[in-house]
Amino acid sequence: MTDRATHPDHHRADGWRPLLSRLLPWVGLAAAVGVVVWAFWWPGHSGEQVYPRAPRNASDREVPPLHGLWEPKWWGPGTAPAVLLALLAWRYAARVADRLSWRTLLLTSYAVGLGWLCSLALVDGSEGLTRQLGNPYEYLVTAREVTDVPALLDTWQSRMPLYSDGAFPTHVAGHPPAALLFFVGLVRVGLGGDLAASVVVVLVAASTAPAVMVALRALDAEGTARRAAPFLVLAPTAVFAAVSGDAVFAALGAWGIACLALGATAARRGPALAWSALAGLLLGTVVMMSYGLPLLGVVAVAVLLAARSWLPLPVAAASALVVVLGFAAAGWAWWDYYPVLVDRYEEGIAKDRPEDYWRWANLALLFLSAGPLVGAGVAHLLATTREGLRRHRAPLLLAAAGVLMVAAADASGMSKAEVERIWLPFMPWLLVSCALLPERWRRWGLALQLLTALVVQHLFYTVW
Repeated sequence: MTDRATHPDHHRADGWRPLLSRLLPWVGLAAAVGVVVWAFWWPGHSGEQVYPRAPRNASDREVPPLHGLWEPKWWGPGTAPAVLLALLAWRYAARVADRLSWRTLLLTSYAVGLGWLCSLALVDGSEGLTRQLGNPYEYLVTAREVTDVPALLDTWQSRMPLYSDGAFPTHVAGHPPAALLFFVGLVRVGLGGDLAASVVVVLVAASTAPAVMVALRALDAEGTARRAAPFLVLAPTAVFAAVSGDAVFAALGAWGIACLALGATAARRGPALAWSALAGLLLGTVVMMSYGLPLLGVVAVAVLLAARSWLPLPVAAASALVVVLGFAAAGWAWWDYYPVLVDRYEEGIAKDRPEDYWRWANLALLFLSAGPLVGAGVAHLLATTREGLRRHRAPLLLAAAGVLMVAAADASGMSKAEVERIWLPFMPWLLVSCALLPERWRRWGLALQLLTALVVQHLFYTVW
């Protein structure tokens, strides 16, 4: 038998692994920053028109790749609480996440996340919460006009083309009907005002981080969940999530995955089946909210691989089909409407967005919204050893699923610009990678994430 300690190949492997582990996060961070810098620099340098927004007037100071304007604001009503929360989080978040009981940690994560979302939005004053949902391109204005849901579904296809009579606004036409029906429901229960609906969106959005933490703990990765908590709760995604319907999709998708993880790891068959059925209902609903979210099936498969259990698959798939086929029975079949969506997409501003630019600029937007530390976290995955895979199987699989979902969405050509909000459902799973970075990275890396959120919120007018 060959003694491992004296074998020269093992010496070389053991020598390279620590170096690779130290080097790759720096390479990933540098790549993330480099892509962001290039994406901002290229349009002005090349003169290429990349159109992140539809042209409005000559005074607009567009800042591709962001779907927003250059509009620095050095102070706003939310500035002081946002900065204070960032400082406290940088100083204490990791310690608190490690010491609190699990239930208290979840509640604290929700409360802190809610405060982070609201304080950043309120940098722009109260309109920071209300301006987007009250935008006629969004869902809420159309939701107020809906009086007959069956008639709405019957006429849906005729209203999808851009130049049709009674054409839907951009976001309504660009999503399956459950997205609009969510807001129709708010209107029906008296929460259809701009502020009231915005508060509901924020309350739902703040639950995304606890959902991911629940999924990790169910998969026997509570330690990683605790280390991930500060990055999930205080991510720069909050800049774009507080006023975006996509934040609702992200939260429902995350809870669907959490339920699937609970179903896959439940000790008794009854609870396993119940959690799996609930997971399918949530994930089926999310599929009927956004055409891109069947990609969450990638992270669902990662959960089942991590749990080494396929028991939830038929139950979750069947309950998801109940939702999808229920809409089909009502006259709205996902597979019939997706080709119509592609036509509408190419009719609009997407046709003026050059794919060679946006293929990379999308990644820049990802690193602005999820934070540049994600570049370091994802690169660090490449240094995973066999021992690391054994110890961190679940978080590695979830983070890898995040990478695959983003890669597929980017390659599809149906995500050109605006992914700072469109990819919100994928970003929490990428952020799990930050918890796997070495401790020396996590402390100052959290500071970088917090600073990114504050800078983006204060320098740009983001319309989400």
